[in-house]
Amino acid sequence: MRALLLAGGLGTRMRPLTESMPKPMAPVGNRPWLEQLVLHLKSQGIREIVMAVKYFPDRIQKHFGDGSRLGVQIRYAIEPILLGTAGAIKNAEALLGDRFLVLNADIIQNAPIEPLLRFHEAHGGAATIGLIAVDDPTSYGVVEQDQSGRILRFVEKPGKHEAPSNLVNAGIYILEKEVIRHIPPGREVSVERETFPQLIASGAGVYGKTIEGYWMDMGTRDRYRKVHWDLLDRTFRLPLQGKERKKGVWVGEHTVVSSGVSLVPPVLIGDRVRIGEGSVIGPYAVIGDGCEIGRGVRVTETIMWNDCRVSDDAHLNGCIFGANLQIGPRHFLYDAVVSRGAEVRPE
Repeated sequence: MRALLLAGGLGTRMRPLTESMPKPMAPVGNRPWLEQLVLHLKSQGIREIVMAVKYFPDRIQKHFGDGSRLGVQIRYAIEPILLGTAGAIKNAEALLGDRFLVLNADIIQNAPIEPLLRFHEAHGGAATIGLIAVDDPTSYGVVEQDQSGRILRFVEKPGKHEAPSNLVNAGIYILEKEVIRHIPPGREVSVERETFPQLIASGAGVYGKTIEGYWMDMGTRDRYRKVHWDLLDRTFRLPLQGKERKKGVWVGEHTVVSSGVSLVPPVLIGDRVRIGEGSVIGPYAVIGDGCEIGRGVRVTETIMWNDCRVSDDAHLNGCIFGANLQIGPRHFLYDAVVSRGAEVRPE
């Protein structure tokens, strides 16, 4: 079975971090999330992957190539215009088989695929939607099902006491090829708001099954932070690169930690990082590959992408920094989100 990864969205709610990169390429645990997702699918036995791309497609293609570096085969379906979730599926039709898996690539999850596939084969319908239980369903499209798991309707953003369940679309689908016949070509189409309701109305059989494992819609900066704190707390069991030097402290290869440095768990530090004397890193700090941290620096509750430079005596708390960022000396930043390639200096 092939997998189609929907990676063409603009990621507007994550800006400025996504001003020059697709949101699924944002690093999670110091590796692009899209790469983490490919490796997860490979672990599930899926090695044929199609990526639906639109926004900065060259960055994705350059990073993955044909997929051989990761031990998979990757092909690309480039959208001529923004086509929405269903339109992207239609655009990739020639690259998909009779039955295929679809995933929204900007949703963080590590759900096992086999239980979803077995359920799909058992009910014999046209589509299976992975569902996730949420505490507050009022911000989502909520499903109503019968006892067999067949979806009867979607209720979009219901009031607190109007939701028929707390199960929402997890952005994971197993589809039969017949679904594509219901998608009009050449325009933006939402699979959630248009295609699935049409399939339900036609009696084609749309079913839902609750998925297992971790799930988080990486739609906002706060959720992006939450993913990383869950990763460091190991409630999200994504494999971490580097060695665990002590409980909750992971350090990559060729990294130099100077004398007097305090690493306060949980902390993840990438490869080829240099940390100057007397600095305090953590708790809840993720330092990307190739970063240089000066002397007397404090970094807490902060995510730093690759190749950042932080000068002496800077204090960073609650920040997210894009790649190649430079922070001047004695600069204090709290809750700052700064895009890649910027330079931050004191007034």
